[in-house]
Amino acid sequence: MNRVVSTVATIAGGAVVGMFAGQIATAVSGNRMAPWIVGRATGLAAYLLMVLLVLVGLLLSHPWRAEFGRPNTLTRIRVHAALAASAFALTGLHIAVLATDHHAGVGWAGALLPMGAQYRPVPVTLGLVGMWLGLAAGVTAALAPRIGSRVWWPVHKVAILSIVLVWAHAVLAGTDSAALITWYLATAGLVIAVAASRYLAVSPQRRRPVVRQGS
Repeated sequence: MNRVVSTVATIAGGAVVGMFAGQIATAVSGNRMAPWIVGRATGLAAYLLMVLLVLVGLLLSHPWRAEFGRPNTLTRIRVHAALAASAFALTGLHIAVLATDHHAGVGWAGALLPMGAQYRPVPVTLGLVGMWLGLAAGVTAALAPRIGSRVWWPVHKVAILSIVLVWAHAVLAGTDSAALITWYLATAGLVIAVAASRYLAVSPQRRRPVVRQGS
């Protein structure tokens, strides 16, 4: 079953990224700013998918998850896996485009090594570290049946730190962040609200009064 889920997630992620890349390529064909447009578009799309990925993950582990509707857990996990595959694929495309764009000031050193970029090295590094943390969370989740919950679950929790770093990267590294700040604040607020609900919530079992015998 795990192989089926992985296959479905990979196919879905590849299809989404393929359609997205095709639309971008058509839209910017012949434009001298094409590398920047593609890099920025894939970065924004990857960020949005990461937000959705984290939200679905929080709902999957939420104490009230049984009250959020009737889709079974396996369906939710498939959605989570598909979002992860799509987010990482778009992130890879985002990195590749900017690393090969000579005018971006990132290069392969900046795309793979902390403080290696000429363009805004600190914000770029924040995104790089966030990417590695997200990758660690994804890989350990995929290996969960082999490594056990004691290993993968603590590592998987760094996904929250990953989205924080990616958010900071998006806001500080983007040249058009001022125009998108409302969107960034709205997505951050949504994640914070759901995370607070997840970690502060009392499970339905604990909320039910304990009925003692003889009372």
